[in-house]
Amino acid sequence: MLAGMTRTLVVKATAGSDSPERCAQAFTVAATAVAAGVDVSLWLTGESSWFALPGRAAEFELPHSAPLAELLHVILTSGRVTVCTQCAARREIGETDVLPGVRIAGAAAFVEEAMADGAQALVY
Repeated sequence: MLAGMTRTLVVKATAGSDSPERCAQAFTVAATAVAAGVDVSLWLTGESSWFALPGRAAEFELPHSAPLAELLHVILTSGRVTVCTQCAARREIGETDVLPGVRIAGAAAFVEEAMADGAQALVY
């Protein structure tokens, strides 16, 4: 990495309990990057949108995986979490429903983050 250059990791989680390993990988990579001091933005889309609601991440279980609620807490502490606007609307999730610190935003915001100088986007 070049001196003075900051990198951002944009992680898009497209799966939830319907594909638990893919979901856990997205959260694990995002939380690991946050712990390493990387600027992280986690996007919750599709079935992962449900994890923006209080208590939902605690219900997720996957053997040999860190608890999703703990990973989400790490990400919310030092990173950003966004739920896709359309995904939230399809599930009737509103701004007042989500955990503190979670925002709802659309594709334009995702593209802006993913295309920013120094950004790396990963989709799970």
